[in-house]
Amino acid sequence: MAAAQRFCVAEERSGHCAAMDGHRLYVWGGYVTIEENEVYLPHDEIWVYDTEEGLWRMHLTDGDLPPSMSGSCGACLNGKLYIFGGYDDKGYSSQLYYVDLRFGTGELTWKQVKRFKGRPPTARDKLSCWVYKNQLIYFGGYGSRRHNELADCFDVHDASWEGQMFWGWNNDLHVFDAAKQAWIQPVVQNTPPQARAAHSCALLGNKGYVFGGRVLQTRMNDLHFLDLDTWTWSGGIQMTGEKPPGRSWHSLTPVGDDQLFLFGGLSAECVPLSECRPADGCDGCNVRNHRL
Repeated sequence: MAAAQRFCVAEERSGHCAAMDGHRLYVWGGYVTIEENEVYLPHDEIWVYDTEEGLWRMHLTDGDLPPSMSGSCGACLNGKLYIFGGYDDKGYSSQLYYVDLRFGTGELTWKQVKRFKGRPPTARDKLSCWVYKNQLIYFGGYGSRRHNELADCFDVHDASWEGQMFWGWNNDLHVFDAAKQAWIQPVVQNTPPQARAAHSCALLGNKGYVFGGRVLQTRMNDLHFLDLDTWTWSGGIQMTGEKPPGRSWHSLTPVGDDQLFLFGGLSAECVPLSECRPADGCDGCNVRNHRL
């Protein structure tokens, strides 16, 4: 790839995007804290970790550059890295961008998705995404809505009556069909999970799982799945074993065909967690038996 710095290490950061395409991990965005100030990292850099070589490279990008943000949702689909949403000094984003990771010249050029059918999600950050059947499927997040955009899928946290703006948590579902270049909001069956942000998601087969997340000062520890063929929510899954404490900003990773690996996050006291729930016979999340 062009414009790459080799044999370096990615800068420390929080609130960034990380997504795999083949054997490469792509990292974009986020922020660092300098003297108690949050400083957003450069928007024209993508860091790439090659899992076969064990090396980091930094690539400079051009094109329709997304603003420097944290809390954006990144996912790879058909060789493209998509970035949706996020937060910066100007507020929350509802824009979708992508960069073609396999472009023949090796150049990385951002493009904003400006021409599309349907209606995109409202502005938000800290949402999650499943990639399934040529679709990006987004759930939840914290963000802003105008008065005429309020709905049952939005828990209001704060409001500015003068500007008719509201801030809060979402539990709605939005699908971007990459082939049709269209936003779709499917009609879901059963009751969705409580509105939340900074939750984790993982895909096993045709089921998209959600664990934890934050609403107000509560960090949740509930587990749900969505059947992505029928758009049917499972309802809260009853788990056996020692239930993990509530958390946000954690990871949930598929391990095998029917197990998930839960790691880290922030506790209700805002303390970073380092314990994990490995996918073994005693502590793992075996979603076949709903054991966590």
